[in-house]
Amino acid sequence: MTTRVVVVDDQRLIREGIASLLGLQDGVEVVGTAGDGREAVEVALRTGPDVVLMDVRMPVMDGVEAVAVLRAELPACRVVMLTTFDDQDYVVRAMQAGAAGYLLKDLPSRELAAAVRLAHAGVLPLDPAVAARLTAAVPQRRPGVPLSARETDILRLVAQGMTNREIGRRLHLSEGTVKNHLSRLLERLGLRDRTQAAVYARDHGLTS
Repeated sequence: MTTRVVVVDDQRLIREGIASLLGLQDGVEVVGTAGDGREAVEVALRTGPDVVLMDVRMPVMDGVEAVAVLRAELPACRVVMLTTFDDQDYVVRAMQAGAAGYLLKDLPSRELAAAVRLAHAGVLPLDPAVAARLTAAVPQRRPGVPLSARETDILRLVAQGMTNREIGRRLHLSEGTVKNHLSRLLERLGLRDRTQAAVYARDHGLTS
């Protein structure tokens, strides 16, 4: 299965370099590039990629804003942040906006291609330094709070970046039912939002 990718970065040399390197990897096809968030949305709507590799800091529209737009316009597309910034604020904002992963630009091209394929498959790719920042922001599991099979399923799918609607389709539930399950789950575990839920699932081995 070939993963179709759009590469977004405001620096042309970096953008073209990443696109060229990915184009040499098996199972990855670069279908477009963009220099800012607004252009990224336009290119993605035109090409329908499986994954968008998105820089964070860009002119016109930054990467976090673009993530939110793409999640609304192309819910099946996975947006993975690829940046030099591992600041916790950037990481949390991107994940809250709906990013399906967060990577740093010092990755070897082969590992980047593997991360792209993982994102397409629904697995959350996170740089270890980024994962540590997210873990630090997530409270530890409350003792004595068992999870039902349904709650475990929902938590696992949240960690895969699915929306409530997508989870409902997968589990044959209404979107409202999923929302209610998730709200109760967050309250019981002492978690603030979907980002913390995704990190919690990852830390407790619920992503497979």
